[in-house]
Amino acid sequence: MSEATMISAADVKKLRDMTGAGMMDCKKALTETDGDLDKAVDLLRAKGAAKAAKRAEKSANEGTIGSYIHFDNRTAVIVEVNCETDFVANTDDFKALAKDIAMHIASTNPLSISPDQIAAEVVERERAVYLEQAKEEGKPEEIAAKIVEGRIQKFFKESTLLAQPFVKDPDKTIEQLITEVSGTVGEKIEIARFARMKIGEQG
Repeated sequence: MSEATMISAADVKKLRDMTGAGMMDCKKALTETDGDLDKAVDLLRAKGAAKAAKRAEKSANEGTIGSYIHFDNRTAVIVEVNCETDFVANTDDFKALAKDIAMHIASTNPLSISPDQIAAEVVERERAVYLEQAKEEGKPEEIAAKIVEGRIQKFFKESTLLAQPFVKDPDKTIEQLITEVSGTVGEKIEIARFARMKIGEQG
């Protein structure tokens, strides 16, 4: 059996649906992984991440505003997602990404896009709480310090947009989702800012 016949069109389509990668890239990834879908997904993600890293130095001055209003009309989000060209900004993949990110923010209410955007006093307050918890649990000082650091990292993962598991696919983070779409459209993508409003909540 040749490699060409081993890789079915159905498998190529399935991998394309899972990753958003191009047809030829999907076929190549399946060939390289002997038709193993999971390994092919990992391979495409790794290649997408490598391409995204190469694009990191480029400027992303184009983009779109994604918006989402929850069905109960009590929660709304707008998010600015940037890319390199207006051509990509107008593609369906890019617009869908912006909408998905807005919907995700409505559901998870992140504090910021990344850890470096969380105010130092907020982090210190969390650290103090975790330290007190560790002391209450009777942990020795050196163990308590490690526990506090672990809980801070968990706090960042839960509270920052890029580290959060994507609500529509918890197996990938928002950062991985952006990397995948970046690999598909061939441009650097970044989230510039977002605003979430909920009836009865201030600031």
